Amino acid sequence: MKKSLMVLGAASAFAFASAAHAQSSVTLYGLIDAGLTYTNNQGGSANYQMSSGSVNGSRFGLRGSEDLGGGLKAVFDLENGFSIANGKLGQNGLEFGRQAFVGLASDQFGAVTLGRQYDSVVDYLAPLALTGTGYGGTQAAHPFDNDNLDNSFRINNSIKYSSVNYGGLKFGGLYGFSNSAGDFATNRAYSVGASYDFGPFNLAAGYLQLNNSGTDLNTGGAVTNDATFTASTQRTWGVGGNYTFANATVGLVFTQTILGGLDGIGESASGTSNGLSLINNSARFSNYELNGRYQLTPAVSLAAAYTFTDSHIDGVSPKWNQVSLQTAYALSKRTDVYLQGVYQHVSDTGDSGIHAVINGLSMSSTNTQVAVTAGLRVRF
Repeated sequence: MKKSLMVLGAASAFAFASAAHAQSSVTLYGLIDAGLTYTNNQGGSANYQMSSGSVNGSRFGLRGSEDLGGGLKAVFDLENGFSIANGKLGQNGLEFGRQAFVGLASDQFGAVTLGRQYDSVVDYLAPLALTGTGYGGTQAAHPFDNDNLDNSFRINNSIKYSSVNYGGLKFGGLYGFSNSAGDFATNRAYSVGASYDFGPFNLAAGYLQLNNSGTDLNTGGAVTNDATFTASTQRTWGVGGNYTFANATVGLVFTQTILGGLDGIGESASGTSNGLSLINNSARFSNYELNGRYQLTPAVSLAAAYTFTDSHIDGVSPKWNQVSLQTAYALSKRTDVYLQGVYQHVSDTGDSGIHAVINGLSMSSTNTQVAVTAGLRVRF
């Protein structure tokens, strides 16, 4: 009898452990993007360089979930960014600089997560712009990535809500706390966004506001050492739509970023060693993008985008014209090779010190810059 009870108890314990294991999962994932880039002008000279993340930032992460029953589960994601060229951490040396969050997700009501996360403009609008996809990525970003569609920065101390899919409609919002006692609004952030898919159409919109981001007023706030601009306020909004027919997708995206109390543009965005210092003034960037991609064969894709950016900054009104082209060949489901070219021309810069600078590269000494990259991407 005792032996029977022991066997029954052991079997029950094993069954319970197996069921618990089946209800939890942890996935290791990642992407490595390495290439060779030629640039016609970086600081006055042509450059041949090995590049990391010319299209997609190299990363690896741990993503997990635990089933809590009743359609509810606990979720988390820890994602690291790095350079495959030298092994250094990305996002200014943060261990999990791309994402770090934990939360609860419901099959019926959506998810609430807390940590370092993407804003709603990135979540909903960016996938409609070529820079927010693997068809253009880093180098296809709008000047200085002024609208953050290439997610140059994330939001610290943030709580985010993401809805489930209601017949094609998804929406959400985020709030990033300043985490400063007695200074609630200094270096905080908030955003909202939505997307709607119906048939071949996809529409999206998003809004983001930052207060005192990139400044030294509160270095523990929502946006700190990876801020694109040093400004008292940043308001970014945009809308977009695309249409898919047969093997082709065409899209239009409009975004506008308005900055108050602008002091400078960060090193990574400006492509300079010390950033660009500007007169404390307002600035505006209006970006108009036309993009398209075509699946020529199951293995071969073609993509292109044209962006016109009209701006007012530091007493002048620079105008950018940028064209990006890409073709990629899939060697397998996880590995592809690509060839990408980007051309940028800026005019009406006056004596501001602004020259052409393709995102992710160093600034040209003239108003024109051309970059060509041949690369390899491996996903796991």
